[in-house]
Amino acid sequence: MPKRATFMPLAGIELKRSATDSLHHQLYEQLRVAILTRRLVAGTRLPSTRALAATLAVSRNTVVNAFDQLLAEGYLEGHVGRGTYVARALPDESLQVHGKAALFASPRRAHALSRRGSALATIEVSTWPDVGTPCAFRTGVPALDLFPMQLWTRLAKECWRDLPREHLAYGEPAGYPPLREAIAAYLGASRGVRCITDQVIVVSGSQQALELAARLLLDPGDRVWLEDPGYRGARGAIAAAGARLVPVPVDSEGIQIAAGISKAAHPKMVYVTPSHQSPLGVTMSLRRRLALLDWARRTGVWILEDDFDSEYRYVGRPLPALQGLDDARRVIYVGTFSKVLFPALRLGYMVVPMGLMETFTKARALIDRQPPILEQVVLARFILQDHFARHLRRMRVLYAERQSALVNALERELGDWFEITSPEAGLQLVAWLPIGVNDRQVSERAAAYKVEAAPLSAYTLSRLPRGGLALGYAAFSVPQIREGVRRLKLALRSFK
Repeated sequence: MPKRATFMPLAGIELKRSATDSLHHQLYEQLRVAILTRRLVAGTRLPSTRALAATLAVSRNTVVNAFDQLLAEGYLEGHVGRGTYVARALPDESLQVHGKAALFASPRRAHALSRRGSALATIEVSTWPDVGTPCAFRTGVPALDLFPMQLWTRLAKECWRDLPREHLAYGEPAGYPPLREAIAAYLGASRGVRCITDQVIVVSGSQQALELAARLLLDPGDRVWLEDPGYRGARGAIAAAGARLVPVPVDSEGIQIAAGISKAAHPKMVYVTPSHQSPLGVTMSLRRRLALLDWARRTGVWILEDDFDSEYRYVGRPLPALQGLDDARRVIYVGTFSKVLFPALRLGYMVVPMGLMETFTKARALIDRQPPILEQVVLARFILQDHFARHLRRMRVLYAERQSALVNALERELGDWFEITSPEAGLQLVAWLPIGVNDRQVSERAAAYKVEAAPLSAYTLSRLPRGGLALGYAAFSVPQIREGVRRLKLALRSFK
């Protein structure tokens, strides 16, 4: 029998000498319950009878009698010269089930979730189960097979070897200073963001940044404009803060300000993805950007800018971030490394106006204390040694090729089904279905053919005039893209 480390939940064992039950029966019953509820798992080695007796301040005979009864009933197994273990096969299956049911039972209604907890429990962040190996055409996943793993591994070894011992203690909640400095320099050069290192907070991906902004800037009942269709993660974070969601339509220039004003003239916040709208892929025009910023300055509205997929633009020069055009300091800027490196890295960033920096940093410390140090040190070195810039250049060329391959395959094989517009940026596109076709039903049918095609209606709060599918292409080779389109064609042929 494989041994386990000795584990004894002594804090849970309490023998009462004034009780009517004998001490040995109390010990027997408490050990039995611990075994049935899996506090003592199968294979756990128990302390010797002498050691346990000394710990509980009882006679050794008390422990021996309890152990003997548990051994006789099959809860424990004794092995000469090796000790006493929790049995692998428990004797009383009905009691075992009862014990597990008691352990995992739902709380009574009187002790149920808070209103905020209940709201969180109903929110779905993703439009698709996004774990495991992705199938065509899962969205939001970069080309993981082409990430420079050997280089990253070498840097990780170097950073771990060179890491000063003091960095093993608690660090700054806002993040590793050299990484924050590298992010500030990168954003200034590539995105036109105006910031200094002291305005950068490292977070556990963009979702944590959205949660922080919603928690600190919104009160229950505050109105928030959301692009419709739009990113579900932002919708969830804002709804969890108790805010009232105001869906605002999107056109070829981005969020429609006039439509938003007609629905809610005095919102507390506007959430936008101007560089590459999620999920439609349009880029907010400069005219619309300036109009939004002017309106925010006059009304005092906060703008939460999610610079979604801004690194991957395939046509022309990228427009500067909203934050870089903002003279009134109304923009909170959010970005992530999940889409450009790999999702499991769980590192993102936010740029906060200096007047809010202390508050956001304190909240960051309360939620998560600080980001993990090794990943930050490796990422800082990856950026500062220009590996990050080279990786982006390679991926930009690759993703443009994969986007073109998907568009060509769809137009060739399914031109009678879809209307496709190649987005200027990003890792996904929208294939519009004919009017009247239910995109959720098409998505379910595609899944039967092992095609992940998220329905556009899953991104919306209001009804769209026509449905569509969001199709990611970054993670898939050209042959995989063509095979995915072939399977999608089979699914649509059988669709009724």
